[in-house]
Amino acid sequence: MSEPQPSAAVGAGAIAAPAGGNRTFLAVLINTAAANVTTSFLWFALTFWVYLETRSVLATGIVGGAYMLLLAVFAMVFGSLVDRHRKHRVMVFSGVITLTAFLLAGALWLAFPEAALLDLGEPWFWLFSGIILAGSVVENMRNIALSTTVTLLVPVERHANANGLVGTVQGLAFVVTSVFSGLSVGFLGMGWTLAIALVCTALALLHLLTIRIAEDRPAAADEPGPLVDLRGAARAVRSAPGLFALIIFSTFNNLIGGVYMALMDPYGLELFDVKIWGIVLGVTATGFIIGGGLVAKFGLGKNPIRTMLWIVIGMGVLGAVFTLRDWWWLYALGIWVYMALIPPVEAAEQTVIQKVVPFATQGRVFGFAAAFESAAAPVTSFLIAPIAQFLIIPYMNDDSGRATWGWLLGEGQSRGIALVFLIAGLVMVVIGALAFLTRSYRILSRQYSDATVNAEVADPGETDAAGAERSAERQAPAERQAAAQPSDPDRSAS
Repeated sequence: MSEPQPSAAVGAGAIAAPAGGNRTFLAVLINTAAANVTTSFLWFALTFWVYLETRSVLATGIVGGAYMLLLAVFAMVFGSLVDRHRKHRVMVFSGVITLTAFLLAGALWLAFPEAALLDLGEPWFWLFSGIILAGSVVENMRNIALSTTVTLLVPVERHANANGLVGTVQGLAFVVTSVFSGLSVGFLGMGWTLAIALVCTALALLHLLTIRIAEDRPAAADEPGPLVDLRGAARAVRSAPGLFALIIFSTFNNLIGGVYMALMDPYGLELFDVKIWGIVLGVTATGFIIGGGLVAKFGLGKNPIRTMLWIVIGMGVLGAVFTLRDWWWLYALGIWVYMALIPPVEAAEQTVIQKVVPFATQGRVFGFAAAFESAAAPVTSFLIAPIAQFLIIPYMNDDSGRATWGWLLGEGQSRGIALVFLIAGLVMVVIGALAFLTRSYRILSRQYSDATVNAEVADPGETDAAGAERSAERQAPAERQAAAQPSDPDRSAS
């Protein structure tokens, strides 16, 4: 019989972590990292393979954008499933679906010649890529479940550190993935790469079956409602003032992610051989480990939102300058620093959600956030890939483009991609700076420091009475019941 799930503390954003929770969390974290390695390994290999065989920026942009688009579409489904089922069961379900998808992709590889799978005009390329895509997208359900296990298993004062540890492990996974994806495609080909992914997926699933997470049946499992509980997620987000604005800001931040998704690999593969490019990504991905390790060690400061905004501004500056010259070392160094900045940004958002949102609705909130934020990247990916392919790259290869921008971007390959990176980075700097001036930033910062769940924090421009009235309206039912006086029969009955 499992241990009872700790109940949410009234007026606090934490639940009491069970005995041995940290050890269980580490086991879940390592298993999720292994699953992430496998899906990323195959996904990176597919991207490398498609570009090397077709030399089409448009194809890689569509494949990459489709991944984020499907993640945006299904993130709310994943979040609802996480809230309605035990976290371990959700992870097992995700692993089974991913393994099934990769088995189907393997069957297609055996059934058709490689040339047929690479013909962009035939359905087999899109079916093969789409099945791998689906398996990789479903695996992300585990990441939403993992974010909620931080709340379930780790003491609240260590949430930021645990989220940093997640970034460190994911960075280590990215190192392994980047190096071995390029080497695998270069030396073994796509067929053997797919076979390796199948074996590793099966092993990760078997290990997951040995892990036990102490958790009672979630209360949401007995609540009537649709599979995609958009209304419940929206309610949970609105109950934390400023949280929606934080999600919107993270969505804008992902716009630049769409640019990188569409153009980073093509730019790198113009500078490096595929085997070397995989090693470069592996080495620069140590930035993930450094950034996540710093968060795991030192946390995110008293105000994670402020920390996140400053880092985003730094990411924008970096994105604007790391391709100003066609120097391989400048590009590699820029990627390393950029990757070191990603874990603190992601950990900041997760830490805020874990503190200001009740555990029972965190899956839907994380799914809601993932849906919005993931939707931004495919927008830019789908837009930038054809624009770069047919307009900007030819323009920068022409004498007029070089004459206009040569003083800033220099000479060399892929100056059109460099121009796109420059503009995207400057836009991100402006958005990050403006976010400091918003009312939502002030309100959410105060709510985080107040350490209460779903409690309104009045803006300085509001009167005390108005702030108290809005707080009472938003107060959770459990809190109202706890605050009720026994001698007041009307309030007790309510």
